[in-house]
Amino acid sequence: MQLTETGESRVNGYLFVLERSLKTFLARDMVLDAVREIESHLRERIAAATATPDERTALERILAELGPPLRVAQAYSAERTIDEAVATGRIVPIVHAVAHLASTTLTGFFAALGLLCGYLSAFGFFAIAVLKPIFPDNVGLQFVRGFPVGLGVHFPLKPGMELHGGYAVIPFALACGLGIFVGTHRGARAFLTWWRNRRVS
Repeated sequence: MQLTETGESRVNGYLFVLERSLKTFLARDMVLDAVREIESHLRERIAAATATPDERTALERILAELGPPLRVAQAYSAERTIDEAVATGRIVPIVHAVAHLASTTLTGFFAALGLLCGYLSAFGFFAIAVLKPIFPDNVGLQFVRGFPVGLGVHFPLKPGMELHGGYAVIPFALACGLGIFVGTHRGARAFLTWWRNRRVS
């Protein structure tokens, strides 16, 4: 289908709104590449279509199938973020990708909740290792009436509570924190890989 001047104006208006929407989600240097990529896809579909029953109806059908500009921008930015997270494995892209899925899908929300618990647990153990040398009498393995009840920090100690472990708590907490952090991070990357593969299939 060869577009008339009116059809070109409609396409340009769609791309203008799309570009403004993409600026909300992507860095400025990525927006123009994204617009060019989506425009190329759009024009391929237009070229392959026929102007039936008329140009306007055919063009609006193609744009409706592509989706509103804001939704296309959201989907494209999510795709780019997930691809970067899976490819690099860096913490910031992974957090951005999981946060995006958490705000747009129910599966992403529950996955983000589980991953958040994992990361917080890891940082909790790191905090114990850091605070032990600063507050040696308030950090350690907690016993109540001879039974272990937890590992953590208490200000002040409750009556009947005793702390054990000494400075051996530091390497133990570091090992636990590192193990949980690595496991959670790998889990996040595996989840994003599964999500990307499901989307592709």
